[in-house]
Amino acid sequence: MGNVYSEYLSSSKVKEHYNYTKENLDTKETPSRQVASALIIVLCCAIVVENLLVLIAVARNSKFHSAMYLFLGNLAASDLLAGVAFIANTLLSGSVTLGLTPVQWFAREGSAFITLSASVFSLLAIAIERHVAIAKVKLYGSDKSCRMLLLIAASWLISLVLGGLPILGWNCLGHLEACSTVLPLYAKPYVLCVVTIFSVILSAIVALYIRIYCVVRSSQADVAGPQTLALLKTVTIVLGVFIFCWLPAFSILLLDYACPVRACPVLYQAHYFFAFATLNSLLNPVIYTWRSRDLRREVLRPLQCWRRAAGVQGGRDGTPGHRLLPLRSSSSLERGTHMPTSPTFLEGNTMV
Repeated sequence: MGNVYSEYLSSSKVKEHYNYTKENLDTKETPSRQVASALIIVLCCAIVVENLLVLIAVARNSKFHSAMYLFLGNLAASDLLAGVAFIANTLLSGSVTLGLTPVQWFAREGSAFITLSASVFSLLAIAIERHVAIAKVKLYGSDKSCRMLLLIAASWLISLVLGGLPILGWNCLGHLEACSTVLPLYAKPYVLCVVTIFSVILSAIVALYIRIYCVVRSSQADVAGPQTLALLKTVTIVLGVFIFCWLPAFSILLLDYACPVRACPVLYQAHYFFAFATLNSLLNPVIYTWRSRDLRREVLRPLQCWRRAAGVQGGRDGTPGHRLLPLRSSSSLERGTHMPTSPTFLEGNTMV
């Protein structure tokens, strides 16, 4: 084991593993690769900005300091870090890859695994919260905040452990025949383990949303009012986008486990599948916040402030400025209910 760890700082190990698993080590920066890298970085910058706006909105407005919005904030944080990790991954790819030491390579890939895993676990936490709030009609009170924080902390701890296993020793250094083609320093059993865990999480989310769907469909009119269609539509969008974005990446990793070395050329294009999976981090804030008018207004408030500042400047030049509209207390998903809109009631009745 000590001999394995001694190879972590070797500058030739990464190239050795890539030579073994890849048919062609052409890392030359072509114009098409540079354009693709630039597009990926722009996409990740959009992910960072979008999720940062969500975090600012949740933090600055006390109305969103409830269970559902706390989980949304955690999802936004994990997606934001996923965007940052993927930017670093892109900048350290190509010709830079072969100059990395194993510990640098593990840090590059592990950071992406950790943040993307945290995003998936956040989706699971939101599904659990929705099941508790809707299927069991159980509200979160102030005494439950500790449980929510523990759930969030547990999701990050599991993600750190899952992403850090290779650097702790579950890798294929010294065992080239056990190496993954997609991730040449990762052991194939580790890749299978990750796919299995994500598949179990996906199955759990599907089961929870099916349960929610059944409860809403069987509810009485006073429970399944106008929110029913909003809930079903949101569940359909969330579930469909999640599967649509992640299924190709899961499939390529399963194929990687099953294929002998250099037997499946499609594995050499795996980076496109992972880039596509990252779209989930871009779409998550849209799905979860666009259904709430209040959160949408708060997310867009910094942009409105910028327009207001521009309008004031324009007013000095003879163009009337625009006044910033106050945040309304009603949500597009809260129509049809006459219950008070305090954070506690919102948590139990807003269908996100």
